[in-house]
Amino acid sequence: MPRHLANLLLLLAGAIWGAGFVAQSTAMDSIGPFLFVGARFLVAAIVLAPFAWRESRQAPHPVSPAHLRGFALIGLALFLAMALQQVGLTITNVTNSGFLTGLYVVFVPFISLLALGLKPHPVIWPAVLMTFIGIWMLAGGSLADLNGGDLLTIGCAFMYAVQVILVGRFVGPSGRPLTLSFVQFALAAVLGLGVGLATEPVSVAALTGALPEILYAGVVATGLAFTLQVIGQRYTTAPQAAIFLSTESLFAALFAALLLGEQIPALGYAGGLLIFLAILLAELGPMARQRPAS
Repeated sequence: MPRHLANLLLLLAGAIWGAGFVAQSTAMDSIGPFLFVGARFLVAAIVLAPFAWRESRQAPHPVSPAHLRGFALIGLALFLAMALQQVGLTITNVTNSGFLTGLYVVFVPFISLLALGLKPHPVIWPAVLMTFIGIWMLAGGSLADLNGGDLLTIGCAFMYAVQVILVGRFVGPSGRPLTLSFVQFALAAVLGLGVGLATEPVSVAALTGALPEILYAGVVATGLAFTLQVIGQRYTTAPQAAIFLSTESLFAALFAALLLGEQIPALGYAGGLLIFLAILLAELGPMARQRPAS
């Protein structure tokens, strides 16, 4: 797959996740955060299961134990990220949550450099800075009073960064993107439902009330978008992937304004433009070749 097409898949995933913030927020009117996380990943795992099975049947050899352990680590990171984000949404608003989740753009290259010794292409650093400033502008240029939900969402961003890096490490060598997605969804479903059933009230009426959000989050925002992420990351780098996926904060603010009445500050439009300029830099910068010395 050409790199520009892979990055387009990642951008589409960001847009889908942005709309998913609204569903995640309104679902909390009917159901607890851990039950919602477990239910959405259960739906996603069920939808993806036949495709992962087909991939396994066509593969020349079974998944190695080392790769399965890697898939499990990805599922654990995904569950922690989603759980922190979902609990945070019970306290903070959709726009703030989208902004703070986008901090994983900043975390990814630093974790990659410090933990793995991987040096990103030089243009990634100004693109990361532009993305961070753009997301900050999108939030109105001020987050003076961080509440508990905001702090939980910062933790979510860190875990998302870990998940993005782990996907980049395992999806290529394993050659099994659908199997990876199924394993991470299934593990997140088991953990979410386990914690939710143990700590949160549950009823048929509550599940029915949150069913539209569960189905959207499970089929579209989880099953489709995370699979687009895994496929796209096979053909690009983790820092570039993080920049494209970070547009979910822009789409989250737009959908929150349209569907929930949350207002985008005037500064936010300039921030959105800066984010897309960062995307163009991440897309076109690595294609530039050094001129030979004369």
